[in-house]
Amino acid sequence: MSQTNLVARRLPFWTGRSSRQVRAEIEGFLYASPFILGVLAFWVIPLGYSIALVFMDWNLLAPPKFVGLGNVVKMIGDKYVGLSLYNTAFYTFISVPLHLMLALALALALNQPLRGVSAYRTIFYLPAVTPAVASSIIWLQILHSEFGLLNQTLAMLGIEGPRWLWEPDLAKPVFIVMTFWTIGPQMVIFLAGLQAVPGELHEAAAIDGASTWQRFRSVTLPMLSPVIFFNLVIGIIGSFQIFTAAFLMTAGGPDNATLFKVLYIYRNAFQYFSMGYAAALAWLLFWIILAFTFLQFKLGRQWVYYETELKEG
Repeated sequence: MSQTNLVARRLPFWTGRSSRQVRAEIEGFLYASPFILGVLAFWVIPLGYSIALVFMDWNLLAPPKFVGLGNVVKMIGDKYVGLSLYNTAFYTFISVPLHLMLALALALALNQPLRGVSAYRTIFYLPAVTPAVASSIIWLQILHSEFGLLNQTLAMLGIEGPRWLWEPDLAKPVFIVMTFWTIGPQMVIFLAGLQAVPGELHEAAAIDGASTWQRFRSVTLPMLSPVIFFNLVIGIIGSFQIFTAAFLMTAGGPDNATLFKVLYIYRNAFQYFSMGYAAALAWLLFWIILAFTFLQFKLGRQWVYYETELKEG
């Protein structure tokens, strides 16, 4: 390496630049600094700290104590780890497909040239912007076994209503039905996807004699597959993180029927004060979600069709 290159490498980065260029770069860093500091303070540092906690035993009062893989070994013998994963998987793999089908059906209905369709779209979307705590309280008022609106309505018809949230066999199905309350965002995304489907394709299929169902199956669904894939990925990630409703409405009961994974992480962290074990459980959930997301992207190549790929083909 020449002497000139060595000298150039030792010079500050602003050497050879005009004062305007240096000032512009400094201003750029200053404008970006809130985002950079936010990422460091609220994402990178907590993420690194949670990794360190996996190998610690810490009760928030005494100094953390290094235990190596003790928290990982503890998970293997903890029956509630498997139970919470089962409850979460049961909720996810039933609620997400039902959620997607109902959202798509609503989007198809609200994509028709109906009078007042904008008002209907707003009505179906509004529950999604209701705070989760308020929604949980509303559902408690509806599903209360003695004073709930649903059982009182059934009593007027001479029917004795069940103890909805307080029956182990009914609790998870009730939570699944409650997810239909927040169907608005997925419905709107499906609606946007439907409006992006070229009308010429439907017209060409109709000219060829395709029925309504054939046009939906052969034209609408393939063109809508990227939107379905997006809603599927986001839906599974969100369903694995169910917490607020279970925490407020049942606290994991009855008989741990609604002890979902995030609720069990919360218990260990803020009820049992076992932060290291809670961190290990959280990282287990992270890897499970990551694995399912990776699997969806792999399988998505078989059924998701993008317009650019069709044009290139």
